[in-house]
Amino acid sequence: MIDRSIATQIVELIKTEGLEIGQHLPAQMLADRLRVSRSPVNEALALLHEKGVLTREKNRGFFVAKPVVEPLSEVVSELGLAETDLVTSVYFQIADDRLKNALPDEFSEQLIRNRYALTSAQLTAVLGRIAQEGWAERKPGYGWQFSPMLTTPDSLLKSYRLRLALEPAALLEPGYRLERKTLERCRDVEKHLLAGGIETDTADQLHERGVRFHESLVEASGNSFFIDTIKRVNRVRRLLSYRSMQHRERYAEHAKQHLHVLELLESERNEEASVAMREHLLHTLDALSQIREILEP
Repeated sequence: MIDRSIATQIVELIKTEGLEIGQHLPAQMLADRLRVSRSPVNEALALLHEKGVLTREKNRGFFVAKPVVEPLSEVVSELGLAETDLVTSVYFQIADDRLKNALPDEFSEQLIRNRYALTSAQLTAVLGRIAQEGWAERKPGYGWQFSPMLTTPDSLLKSYRLRLALEPAALLEPGYRLERKTLERCRDVEKHLLAGGIETDTADQLHERGVRFHESLVEASGNSFFIDTIKRVNRVRRLLSYRSMQHRERYAEHAKQHLHVLELLESERNEEASVAMREHLLHTLDALSQIREILEP
């Protein structure tokens, strides 16, 4: 079963990057960008080829067939990518059950298949997605086990305190350089959110947009220790991050704060940007403290 959210993200990338007809979309580049394996990316590329968004050349791969200029929501709806995906629905149910301690640390495929009434293809798709995102893995021999994750409000708040120490410092690294293309992409995402995306985007999309913003800014430091740490933290906070999205009213202010940080970095006022990033993360910490009841099992 094809994960339509990946196809949607590829369409969004074509739009935000302003990719023109004939531009190449290498599968490995997309897999790295979307932080998934090549298999679901190849499936999504094939789907977009069927729908006329991409062309395919033998032994060369996929290329943009037409630019995406209409609002993303209209394009996604027109392509039939907006329909509810059973795999996504079950994915979030498993995540919620895991947070409620309703699933054991170790489990069999049969348990998941029976509990959520899945076909073999759906089971493979949902477990594949969970494995790609790092919160469960196949055991040697037989069965699966959940990876250690952030599953309590206190652990999520501690992850933000780590980020509070790390991210502002990353903006002050010698030789810090945020590429113009990256800055504009980040800015377009925040404008999309303020234009209505906060209400209409899925929890996956909201999470990925936030993660990509912060990781992009840290990556511009060129410091691999900062980069590896922030990516590891973002992987393990995923489940509680999804649940916190039940309260989306805080996201408009977050988007404005992101834009302010980008404006300062664009002007090479990195010390001010570092202070603004610290204030942004403190604001998020405070917001999470106020909604901790929805993070409880």
